[in-house]
Amino acid sequence: MPVPETDPTPLLEVTDMVVDYGRIRALHGISLRVERGELVTLLGANGAGKSTTMRALSGLLPLTTGRIVFDGQDLTRVKAHERVRLGVVQAPEGRGVFPGMSVQENLDMGCYARKFETKADYAQRLDWVFDLFPRLGERRTQLGGTMSGGEQQMLAIGRALMSRPRLLMLDEPSMGLAPMVIQQIFRIIAEINAQGTTILLVEQNAQQALTRTDRAYILETGEVTKTGTGRDLLADPAVKHAYLGVG
Repeated sequence: MPVPETDPTPLLEVTDMVVDYGRIRALHGISLRVERGELVTLLGANGAGKSTTMRALSGLLPLTTGRIVFDGQDLTRVKAHERVRLGVVQAPEGRGVFPGMSVQENLDMGCYARKFETKADYAQRLDWVFDLFPRLGERRTQLGGTMSGGEQQMLAIGRALMSRPRLLMLDEPSMGLAPMVIQQIFRIIAEINAQGTTILLVEQNAQQALTRTDRAYILETGEVTKTGTGRDLLADPAVKHAYLGVG
């Protein structure tokens, strides 16, 4: 189980981040911050730049200009695997489970970059993941590729948690899931956050995300166009019209 961080400085600060795909500018100088212990959401339509932001923060895309600071350390040119060792961990869009590996083996892949010092530490972490996702414990020998979409999403989040993230980044965890499963996934995300893990969430499901988030950023065509608390944005007429189909 994670230990809540108490340092008053932001865990993540992004300043004027620009990302280009060749001649196409995907991010136009976005800035954001994530405080320790927060659940922060990036909300936007397809093509808004949400997944590009996550990939850049993970080190999978280079910045054209801008700066990423994590826990006071400049990550702008730090390689992706080193960011994982520092505690910046992503559960990617599309889940990315290893279909030919068992649930247990998939979870163990989450430990690859951040080894446990003792078997007891590993067992404690694994038990915590199984407490969050009992279905994974029941099916630990089942191949990842034979699981349902909701179960694969649980597995992707569980694998990320085995890396002991200080910042857990979740990219579209509700994509393609049935409404009841979406509610279950979001309840678990809220529980992970309540137990001390800082979360940066990318979502299109505005109702579910804004109901549970501390703060949110609205992205449109690679720019931050609005920011505020989840409650404030849920009440914002423009957000209601664009993302909730109201008005």
